[in-house]
Amino acid sequence: MKTIYFDNNATTKVAEEVFEEMKPLFCELYGNPSSMHTFGGQISRKIRQARERVAGLLGCEPSEIIFTSCGTESDNAAIKGTLAAVPNKRKIITTRVEHPAVLTVCRELGNYGYTVVELGVDKRGRLDLAELEEAIDDNTALVTIMYANNETGVVFPIDKVAELAAGRGVVFHTDAVQAIGKIPLNLAKSSIDLLSLSGHKLHAPKGVGVLYVRKGTRISPFMLGGHQEAGRRAGTENVPGIVGLGKACELAAENLEKENSKVKYLRDKLEGAMLEKCPDSRLNGDKDNRLPNTSNISFEYIEGEAILLMLDKYGICASSGSACTSGSLEPSHVLRAMGVPFTAAHGSIRFSLSRYSTEAEVDYTVEKMPGIVNRLRELSPFVAK
Repeated sequence: MKTIYFDNNATTKVAEEVFEEMKPLFCELYGNPSSMHTFGGQISRKIRQARERVAGLLGCEPSEIIFTSCGTESDNAAIKGTLAAVPNKRKIITTRVEHPAVLTVCRELGNYGYTVVELGVDKRGRLDLAELEEAIDDNTALVTIMYANNETGVVFPIDKVAELAAGRGVVFHTDAVQAIGKIPLNLAKSSIDLLSLSGHKLHAPKGVGVLYVRKGTRISPFMLGGHQEAGRRAGTENVPGIVGLGKACELAAENLEKENSKVKYLRDKLEGAMLEKCPDSRLNGDKDNRLPNTSNISFEYIEGEAILLMLDKYGICASSGSACTSGSLEPSHVLRAMGVPFTAAHGSIRFSLSRYSTEAEVDYTVEKMPGIVNRLRELSPFVAK
């Protein structure tokens, strides 16, 4: 049975071109980039090329790129590194709908005397910039707000948020893990100070990420013990992962138009058919300001986990929320923050496509989904018989 993969916000397949570029780094070009000899020096040049490719996608200088192990490390480094650099300020502003890699860190810091403000969102998952502006004061060390939500795909007005923070002299960080490679960015024309990304969300391997640090931004190193990354992140580099991420960023830049045309068309076709063929279903999020690949739909009166199990029998992969919180019986914290009713929040499914998704896969999923929903509603105690 063929696997139909509509869970690309959880992770993506490694692009063939990325894999091919990584292969020699395992058994042929395996030197340490910190070595003085020529064999190691050629590895250092490959890291330099990868840094240039990442910077090309982000629209920044290569020197502003720090390679990390993942998006979670990048988020932790941005938040804790900023606070360490400005110890006299004790306030953090974030949102209720952040990924756990940010929200859990901020809440933990609240246990150590920091004031943590979690901004709300409206029923479509949108921020109120006036609330943010009111929250910023002279004690604010950091504003950290995601670029695009991993569950609903809602894109926040990050450039405006960054300008608000910059106008008050506050460092601004954005978790852009879901946005990179799906929507265009130009950090040279933005006020963003810090940005996190993760390789495995844009067809690079797992285990590699990036923290962008705008030149002049004060941040203390998160990991110590070596000179790597210009002393900003110690540890021997994951060379195959870094080279793979560089290639993936180059491919992402080439495919941005496809993401915003072909992928968006397939997303809209899947979404429209689901909402039409499955009564008592609803779209979660801002229909207009979303990532082109993401659709979060609630099917009332049934459990999302049950839907996923039945989809899995047909080889269809989707998600009931963030992969980092799967297994929890609680409704998504994102949907709760949006005020989605309990009967709908429990039946939410996230479909996230990629440039490798096909129309045939969409058609097959649309064919199977109504029967799954009808069958589960027949078994549900919440539906009047």
